[in-house]
Amino acid sequence: MDLIAAELHPRFAAIRVFAPGTGLRPEKCIALERRDLDRAAGVVTVERVYSQRRLKPCAKSSRQRRRVPLRQRVLDVLDEIRRVLTRRSCFPAARGGHIDLEKFRHRQWAPGLRAAGLPHRRIYDLRHTYATWSLAAGVDLFTLSRRMGTSLAMIDATYGHLAPDVRERLLLDAYDRKRRSEALTSRELR
Repeated sequence: MDLIAAELHPRFAAIRVFAPGTGLRPEKCIALERRDLDRAAGVVTVERVYSQRRLKPCAKSSRQRRRVPLRQRVLDVLDEIRRVLTRRSCFPAARGGHIDLEKFRHRQWAPGLRAAGLPHRRIYDLRHTYATWSLAAGVDLFTLSRRMGTSLAMIDATYGHLAPDVRERLLLDAYDRKRRSEALTSRELR
């Protein structure tokens, strides 16, 4: 992520940390406004989406409207772009307003990846990075589905194979030991 940051216009560099740090879809990142960030609580509130050149409220499902915790690295990058946050939009386009994702992909993202010597990746793939990092850190699938605003079934189908099962195995092993112990005690009492 740091390689591409050096290649993006400084106005867009924070996106490369914010997107994989929150798991938000690109259309939701660019719809964020200053009022959606609660630095003191360390959360961002997702309430709208910018799609087809229109700002729309999140209405598809209640899962779309949510609060997502902000990691320290994300908070740090928000501090770095504080000057931009004086505007209404967190990630404004060059002339104000909202970023046109198609133009951003073609003018900034793809050239930035090439210049950094990285293979092509969709900006949406930063969402997958968030999910992978979260699971590696031990976040459970249910919590991840809530944070990403999607169903548990979708999270399980897409990322379930990455879920750490060590904790569950330890819990099941402890349960088995307890049951064996109870069975032995029960036999001894007969």
